[in-house]
Amino acid sequence: MRIEHLSLTNFRNYARLEATLPADKPIVLYGSNAQGKTSLLEAIYYLATSRSPYTTSDRQLIHWRTEGDPLPYARLDAEIHGAGRVDRLELTLMLEQNASAVARFKKVVRLNGVDKRVMDVLGLVRVVLFLPQDLSLVEGSPSDRRRFMNTTLSQVDADYYAALDQYEKILPQRNALLRRLSERRGGSGELAFWDEQLVQAGSILVAQRQRFLRELEMDAQRAHLELTGSQETLTLSYQPSFAPTASDNGQLSFDVLGLDLHRDLNPDAVAPQFADRLRDEEAESIRRGVTLSGPHRDELRLLINGRDAGLYGSRGQARTAVMALKLAELQWMHQRTGEPPILLLDEVIAELDASRRAYLLERIDGSVQSLLTTTELEIFTDSFVERAAVWRVQEGQISAYV
Repeated sequence: MRIEHLSLTNFRNYARLEATLPADKPIVLYGSNAQGKTSLLEAIYYLATSRSPYTTSDRQLIHWRTEGDPLPYARLDAEIHGAGRVDRLELTLMLEQNASAVARFKKVVRLNGVDKRVMDVLGLVRVVLFLPQDLSLVEGSPSDRRRFMNTTLSQVDADYYAALDQYEKILPQRNALLRRLSERRGGSGELAFWDEQLVQAGSILVAQRQRFLRELEMDAQRAHLELTGSQETLTLSYQPSFAPTASDNGQLSFDVLGLDLHRDLNPDAVAPQFADRLRDEEAESIRRGVTLSGPHRDELRLLINGRDAGLYGSRGQARTAVMALKLAELQWMHQRTGEPPILLLDEVIAELDASRRAYLLERIDGSVQSLLTTTELEIFTDSFVERAAVWRVQEGQISAYV
């Protein structure tokens, strides 16, 4: 799977861009800071996920020069080749004013000229994004690691995305009801409807996360052993906010390290236990006005030789663990879909030492469409530059670098 042609209009630095991406070589985006290198990666990521990895406000994606226009908008248009077919995906972001002159943000999605919902086009483009900030997967908050699981799974599993979308809509409704109940407005029986919906969606998330991490861990361990000369072993510890029972023999598979990834869970087994937990915590949840358990409180930890890398690992160990995880993510998507995703690396190479840099560059070839940004072309080996397409990016314009 790859993007053959990318068109951007009023997106970030780009007033207008038309770019044909080579099919058989990595693309190095070279230039000074704030010229548009990262914006190009952001556009591809947005086409894949309908979200930006750099901002929570889609309004910021619209080129600032359109602010005085009567209808400010940005458009992303891509020709996508994959699975024996060619598709055209178009996303338009616009600001409209209602009768009260209040600006309203609108997102329009079209696939081959037909209007679609966002969930209808997820998975059409799949990406793995590697950033220097990805150290947060080791050192950051649990929400960073939940976001990693959600973003990866949503690109390949439509059921997971639908459950996540449902869960994220239901949770605020349940929390609002809990706050009303804490003020003694309404009866606790009103929780039954929201609990049923939350359990249905949340059980899918827990079961699919457990399966995903089990499959991901094998490739991550392999890459990590190679990176460390077989001196260190990486394991993943999935720690749900409640302790689901494995479906095979009824024994608890949750211990101080987390859920045993090598035992199967399914949503039907998780659901009654999640429901029991919500009932057990009902009084405390009402008192505090918040849902205390569920996938929104799950945790994932990375362990090196059995020790939590976020608590006890060095910065070098964290970088190695993240690289292994990202390479495993790339391999996992390929195995699940039959096609490699697009690999996006934003200023990552400069952050790596010589051995990790060489290891990563050896795995970037024509079989995976790859785009890398850099301000320092000399950090790449001559052999890599020779087999890459090097594009200079300057003030929202792209040209071949000679």
